Amino acid sequence: MSFEHLPEEQARRAEELYESLRAAADSDFRAIAELLTSKSDGQLFGATEFELREMVHRVGAKALQTAVTQRKKGGM
Repeated sequence: MSFEHLPEEQARRAEELYESLRAAADSDFRAIAELLTSKSDGQLFGATEFELREMVHRVGAKALQTAVTQRKKGGM
């Protein structure tokens, strides 16, 4: 992934954050893939949709926590 539209220092920090986010969310994305492939077309919405939204919110929470942690470490 390229962050060339950012100034050099921000691009470096964005790349570091991106790599941390990928590592933190990998198991979540696997779980999402398993959930979606385990459902028939008729089951994708309704209860599955709400389960998916909850999973995505957890990924967002991990993203925020990862960014905060990196800032505290002086990485951002």
